[in-house]
Amino acid sequence: MLSSCKKYVQFLCSLHVKNISNSTHHCFPLKPESPMNVFDRKAKSKQKERAGGMPDVEVYDYLKSEIGYRLSDRVLDVKRTFKCALDLGCSRGYVSKHIIADSVEKLIMCDTSPTYLSQASPPEEGVVVERLVVDEEDLPFESDSLDLVISNLSLHWVNDLPGTFSQIMRVLKNDGVFMASVFGGDSLFELRCSLQLAELERVGGLSPHISPFTSVQDIGNLLTRSGFTMLTIDTDEIVVGYPSMFELMWDLKGMGESNAARNRSLHLSRDKMLAAAAIYQEMYGQEDKIPATFQVLYMVGWKPDPSQPKPAERGSGQVSLKDLYRLDEVVKDIKKMPLDDNNPDKDKNK
Repeated sequence: MLSSCKKYVQFLCSLHVKNISNSTHHCFPLKPESPMNVFDRKAKSKQKERAGGMPDVEVYDYLKSEIGYRLSDRVLDVKRTFKCALDLGCSRGYVSKHIIADSVEKLIMCDTSPTYLSQASPPEEGVVVERLVVDEEDLPFESDSLDLVISNLSLHWVNDLPGTFSQIMRVLKNDGVFMASVFGGDSLFELRCSLQLAELERVGGLSPHISPFTSVQDIGNLLTRSGFTMLTIDTDEIVVGYPSMFELMWDLKGMGESNAARNRSLHLSRDKMLAAAAIYQEMYGQEDKIPATFQVLYMVGWKPDPSQPKPAERGSGQVSLKDLYRLDEVVKDIKKMPLDDNNPDKDKNK
């Protein structure tokens, strides 16, 4: 095995192109009639069931629990009481356990895994709870029936994401809010690169071992196309240290986050694993650990309603952008603010 990354890259560059075409992989081809059918939903449900049945399942909660806590903060930021809320893909209750009675009156907890659903931590006492086994791609709720939809690290396994967003829009009441977190496209780039380089060296070809994730731009476009307004999308990066690549992959399995792409390779040989672990350590290792980067996308979108704030009319501004450098002086010169007690539109614009 090569001792340095530089020699490794030089070796890979010397590989002949014909080696790639001669490589054999055991993959699941996508069905021609379903071009969007990227993920094997049945396989993902089985992975989650196996993960939920592990005796030490709580050991693997650390990442999803932290992200669920950060998402629940966004719920508490909205100063209103939601009569009926949906936790879509609740898993083991990483968001629901932070829900309080002052914020939500009734919470419907849903997941494709009955085991996860039974283990999900309930919200604060006083919140009415209902648990249902539901597929994120087929929501059985009535139109205009929910005030809030939350989803924590579940929608990145959905095939028809535009369809799911449209269904969420349908079930929300006017002025209802949708909040979610998903893994972004830069997640696990270290693992992805290491596995690809190892496979190029060993067999002269590539097969997907890390599921594809969406990007910030795609999420924004899909939410807009589905009709959501007042969008807020932000990203976060969480870097977790592991002793080696093997502990990382074991934890991903324990989280129920193993690869579920239909065209995934069903077998990763010991030889490839050892090569990938050595590359990972050489390229990204820091003393006695390796980093794993998880990019998290948080999104907030509202269903349109006439009561929502509207942008000011074009040309109604009283301060020019060219005067920003002397903003303090400009504010002092303005004798009358655009919104005062005599303005009949004041309450409407709150």
